[in-house]
Amino acid sequence: MNEKNTGRDCGCNADIPAEDTAEMKKAPDSKPEEKKSGCRCGKDGGEAEEPKKECSKKEEKKLKEENEKLNSSLSELNDKYTRMLAEYDNFRKRAAKERDGIYGDACVDILKEVLTVRDSLELATKYADESELSKGVSMTLAKFDAVLKKLGVEEFGKPGEKFDPNLHNAVLHTEDESLGENEIAEVMLKGYKKGDRIIRYAMVRVAN
Repeated sequence: MNEKNTGRDCGCNADIPAEDTAEMKKAPDSKPEEKKSGCRCGKDGGEAEEPKKECSKKEEKKLKEENEKLNSSLSELNDKYTRMLAEYDNFRKRAAKERDGIYGDACVDILKEVLTVRDSLELATKYADESELSKGVSMTLAKFDAVLKKLGVEEFGKPGEKFDPNLHNAVLHTEDESLGENEIAEVMLKGYKKGDRIIRYAMVRVAN
């Protein structure tokens, strides 16, 4: 009776030896070990690392794009700064040139008028006598010339110089064998300049 009941209770295990049955009972306990061995072999770990690598590549790509944008912005700002600096330098030079031009024009205009006073003083000394008044006129003329020199004004136009159309204004012409070609024979009115600016051309008589 007991043997039949055992056969019914076990079902398909009725004809399996007792040792094999014991091993089969232990089989469920070995399944977790197979899962653990799967983890130890590195298969599951490798599959987990792939998403990390993909994330790392995406972050690297994103950082690279941001870096390129920053470099582009920096380049644009540098270009703007360079252009602005060049424009400012041009403005500074242009302003300085205009300032010098205005100052030079003003000086020339004033000196032109002042030189007429000097011409009168010089003419007066030609007809001066030994009086104190004549001496005073000569001293005034000498002081006048000292002030002009201090201001950087130079006179030009002397007999014997070669005629230069950039400096002299020929109002008369004469033939004189004792003088060279285009030589200034007489200066009727002295010329004056300040630096490269001509204040007044010298009025001269040219020989030959």
